[in-house]
Amino acid sequence: MQHSHPVALAGAGGVPAGQAFETRLRRGENVRASLEVDLDGRLRFSAGGLRLTDQRLLSLEASEDAGGPPVFREWPLTPDLKLVLSDHAGLGALELVDADGRLAQWRFTMRANLQAQRFQDAFNRRDEVEARLDEEPELCPSCQAVLPEDSEECPSCARELHTPPSTWVLLRLWRFAGPYRGQLLLGFLLMLGATGATLVAPYLTMPLMDDVLIPFQQGKQIDTMLVALYLGGLFGAAIVSWILGWAKTYILALVSERIAADLRTATFDHLLGLSLEYFGSKRTGDLMSRIGSETDRISVFLSLHALDFITDCLMLAMITAILFHTNPWLALATLVPLPFIAWLIHLVRDKLRTGFEKIDRVWGEVTSVLADTIPGIRVVKAFAQERREAERFRTANKHNLVVNDRLNKTWSLFTPSVSLLTEIGLLVVWAFGIWLIAHSQITVGTLTAFLAYIGRFYGRLDSMSRIVSVTQKAASGAKRIFDILDHQSNVPEPTQPVVLDKVAGELSLQDIGFRYGNRTVIRDLNLVIKPGEMIGLVGHSGSGKSTMVNLICRFYDVTEGAIKLDGVDLRRFKLADFRRHIGLVLQEPFLFFGTIAENIAYGKPEATREEIVAAARAAHAHEFILRLPQGYDSLVGERGQGLSGGERQRISIARALLIDPRILIMDEATSAVDTETEKEIQKALDNLVRGRTTIAIAHRLSTLRKADRLVVMDRGEIVEVGPHDELIAKQGAYWRLWEAQARRVDAEEQDNVVVVAPNVNVHTATQA
Repeated sequence: MQHSHPVALAGAGGVPAGQAFETRLRRGENVRASLEVDLDGRLRFSAGGLRLTDQRLLSLEASEDAGGPPVFREWPLTPDLKLVLSDHAGLGALELVDADGRLAQWRFTMRANLQAQRFQDAFNRRDEVEARLDEEPELCPSCQAVLPEDSEECPSCARELHTPPSTWVLLRLWRFAGPYRGQLLLGFLLMLGATGATLVAPYLTMPLMDDVLIPFQQGKQIDTMLVALYLGGLFGAAIVSWILGWAKTYILALVSERIAADLRTATFDHLLGLSLEYFGSKRTGDLMSRIGSETDRISVFLSLHALDFITDCLMLAMITAILFHTNPWLALATLVPLPFIAWLIHLVRDKLRTGFEKIDRVWGEVTSVLADTIPGIRVVKAFAQERREAERFRTANKHNLVVNDRLNKTWSLFTPSVSLLTEIGLLVVWAFGIWLIAHSQITVGTLTAFLAYIGRFYGRLDSMSRIVSVTQKAASGAKRIFDILDHQSNVPEPTQPVVLDKVAGELSLQDIGFRYGNRTVIRDLNLVIKPGEMIGLVGHSGSGKSTMVNLICRFYDVTEGAIKLDGVDLRRFKLADFRRHIGLVLQEPFLFFGTIAENIAYGKPEATREEIVAAARAAHAHEFILRLPQGYDSLVGERGQGLSGGERQRISIARALLIDPRILIMDEATSAVDTETEKEIQKALDNLVRGRTTIAIAHRLSTLRKADRLVVMDRGEIVEVGPHDELIAKQGAYWRLWEAQARRVDAEEQDNVVVVAPNVNVHTATQA
């Protein structure tokens, strides 16, 4: 039998589970999958987790002793180990078993069920993954699981996509309704009163029939006062019902709009707080669809259909009570169609849930095509690909049509079937009612009132059956919204942040390592950057330069070691406080739709016009800005398409200058411009780097000659560090890069000679 090895977690107090696991990983050990569990063995809320590596299964569990340190356990990956996933009564369980029986069990709420499914899939495919390690297996961009051979679909993600949303997910919206409990209670009371008022009319038809109309047919005089009393009661009930109905509809509509607005805001706020890793696996159009159309759908459901559903439930309950009070046997005849309608609803509901989830995904494909094509319209037109993009949209739209047609086929059969059953129920009541009248057990007035109530009863029943559709639509939308809200950022905020006042600018990278999923990108990297020092990062594509910059900006967190600013771990600062001291100048500067001044002041919205102009002057952008029609108030267009690449870059530099950062990061800032523009940008960069800790990435090595030190990276490791002349003299990795680039430049210049002098014999020119 396999044995585990309990180990007390040293210094576990306050250490996040992810960091605790990192301290236990061996050198070269890679994590394949992870699972966070939120219950202990006694079903109490407690943080714990599992990690599957290429060598073993690691477990972090709460101590059985109250207040004791957490406990690590581990199991080598032997062939007879299996993970069994099960759930019961809203709780999940993951059991580790071998040939002799159960070795361990972990419990969790259903919130972690999807992650548990992914973890089980990764564990069960571990042998398959081992056999393919040398082939660099293809990973799912979303969950980093290994994709099966000859498959483009990740089984774990496919399971997530095809998991139908539960209607109970709508109950989670209650937390957004908390601030509006008073208005909701008032609306419910008004709804109760309005529903009761609508039931007065059928009840008054009984005495009208039995005491007025039938006696009149038998020769008696009509009592006008009695008729006026009954008609006045009917009119009064109608007025009261109208007033209460208007008030409750207005109040609940206002509340539902506010709930939807709060949901939309909370989702967007949470989305902004997620790490870049999340956005790397999502499409823009899909996220826009979730925050836009899904919240609108939920708003419509809450303001209209949920209100109707509650009204229908109240109406059915009240009518049922009145019917049984009037005549129990006739009331039982009224309920004959109910079991069949309930069976139909149960049958159709599952198909509707799956169908609406597919529709949401397909609509996300449609919006994603729009989100790709419209911002990139210049590229589309430049390569004459209008027909191709139109075909992409047509294909996505056709897919959307097919999925909707399939769902409409089910819905079109369901609705008439419910209507048919209610009509049959009405015939049963007529037949049984006539039999009761024939045997003098009820009066004609009673049957008339019954039929009036039954008309409303079956009408509400039919309405409730139609609400099944919109309820599943809303549940599908709520699931997609809560998929965002339930996602936790991989770059968490510290619970007790260190106040960041003055920044000297010293960066210390101590034994840092980083993995994308199970692929190690950076390993054992050590570097100290002094305050005010300029560092140039060089290396082949894929050597880890941009990843290192992303880690310094804390777009991602290191999986090993630590990055420190002035001796303090970056993870102890609030993200906003830390990033306020970082200036970014990227290869492709992103400008927002708005004016030049607004884009320059993006990092400091309260900046005065004088500060904006001063930053533009320092960035050598002032002259071309003044040549624009409205100067600093000129609109730049979406993503700055109204400006050239060099102009956008200089505005980006002005934006960085304005916030006066202590740390500056430049990623290929001059690689995409011509020589003359590069000179202008270089002048601006000289102003920008002065007195700041600077990290510059450049493939054009000549642009880094002014760097104090050059850091040469290869395959996630630092292979050389030193000034340009020193590294050239060593004739190592940097010298090889320099020579290769020099030969490429010479070849380009030689090619240019051939092009400029087309009449010269190519063979002769080459020899020369």
